Amino acid sequence: MGREYGGVIETETVPTPSGDARITWHRGARKARLVLALGHGAGGGIEARDLQALAEALPGRGVTVALVEQPWRVAGKKVAPAPKTLDAAWTALWPALEKPGLPVVAGGRSAGARVACRTGRGLGACAVLALSFPLHPPGRPEKSRAEELTGAGLPTLVVQGGRDPFGRPGEFPPGIRLVEVPGGDHGFAVPKAPGTREEALAVITGAVADWLDGIA
Repeated sequence: MGREYGGVIETETVPTPSGDARITWHRGARKARLVLALGHGAGGGIEARDLQALAEALPGRGVTVALVEQPWRVAGKKVAPAPKTLDAAWTALWPALEKPGLPVVAGGRSAGARVACRTGRGLGACAVLALSFPLHPPGRPEKSRAEELTGAGLPTLVVQGGRDPFGRPGEFPPGIRLVEVPGGDHGFAVPKAPGTREEALAVITGAVADWLDGIA
């Protein structure tokens, strides 16, 4: 456990049918009003810049952030399993996310966003946060996953890079609440210029914080 930004960080191991998952809790010094659970993508872990920025910024605003590592990642494997396996592990660890006794927003980046959309309503989440939602494989817009997003059945916010090859903001269905990160790619990296990375992260954290204020 370590102290950071006026709060605490704790790590918890949770067994699932696919092996142990790991939750890294980021709690603020002030009393929390909800939990934001964030899963990672298929190509990386919770070290992703957007996940870390939210874990740093939100606890001070009354949001406990739970960064969730899927069992395949905890085990050191390099390839993510099938979506049904990801969903099953997320479902199994969900009770641990509810332990603080607060409303839980299901979320994640890329593949983690898909998991949140598919399972959130059934698990009792109060909303869904989709970071870099992979609307389609790069160059294959006909392989749309929009149904997962529109079928979430919960208040949903999409945060998408303006040049994300997995789906640019203008490709999303009408009616989806979406915040664009100008110039951002799938990992929210932006063209090199002074301050641009910090500005991109500020867009993400500010938009999510304001949206969560409305959810709470």
